[in-house]
Amino acid sequence: MEDETLETPEEQLAKQHRKEKKDLQAQIQSMKNAVPKNDKKRRKQLTEEIAKLEADLTKKHEEEIKQVKSAVDKKVEGLSNGVENLKMEAEEKQEVTQPRVTKAQKRRDKKAAQEKERESRIAEAEVQNLQGVRHQEGLMLAQKLAQQQLQIKEISSDGHCMYRAIEDQLAQRPQQGLVLSVKELRSRTAEHMRSHADDFLPFLTNPNTGDMYTSDEFEKYCCEVEHTSAWGGQLELRALTQVLHLPIEVIQANSSTIKIGEEFNSDPITLVYMRHAYGLGEHYNSVERLKDLVITEDS
Repeated sequence: MEDETLETPEEQLAKQHRKEKKDLQAQIQSMKNAVPKNDKKRRKQLTEEIAKLEADLTKKHEEEIKQVKSAVDKKVEGLSNGVENLKMEAEEKQEVTQPRVTKAQKRRDKKAAQEKERESRIAEAEVQNLQGVRHQEGLMLAQKLAQQQLQIKEISSDGHCMYRAIEDQLAQRPQQGLVLSVKELRSRTAEHMRSHADDFLPFLTNPNTGDMYTSDEFEKYCCEVEHTSAWGGQLELRALTQVLHLPIEVIQANSSTIKIGEEFNSDPITLVYMRHAYGLGEHYNSVERLKDLVITEDS
């Protein structure tokens, strides 16, 4: 049985929070089970109730984290005055009484210390993430998407994320006959930009001089779009709406949804733009229909 007395207050709190989040998910599933799928009004109310429950739990966790941090800080302050004397006494005692430690025991002690440090780092990271901007951004996006019966579909962060998200969106609508690979999307984007340079050159400037791109610089830019993992942005999205003849909407946590290519009368490709994903900064994800947690009698 694990000795909980060896855990720090932060670790104990992180463990409690994990359990409470798991319990909340079970409660949410039970709530969804109680509402018929065809009761759209009640399903919408349920979405709002779930969002409030999640927000309340996050607020509770943040307050508890502050309380634990304050208590730990006070304890450390109270002990700090006597630390040096205790260390000196312990060192003197070790010199006289400590038996010789074998190499095998040293290895075991080192391994145990490393494992303890690893667990402490994990707990600390989880506590910090509850307060972090990434966590808050994820909550806001989940609430926005739930109103449209959507949820985030994760896309790998390898520089191709915008194109991979669009590739995924096209794969979800094969009836339109526009199933294209990332390589094809990049190639068609670059080709469109080259053939409509006047639409894109005014928005591209040399970062060192502030001057508009020359023809050579623009061609280099298009080559990077086509052949490298250069990150895609709003210019490339504008080109892609013209290539695909489809509107594109980009949902963000703290800003209004960006809509591009509204001249095309069709269901839009939907992307999620995240400013704080994976600690790497900006990132695009795809979306998919909200997975229903209702358990059928056959399951």
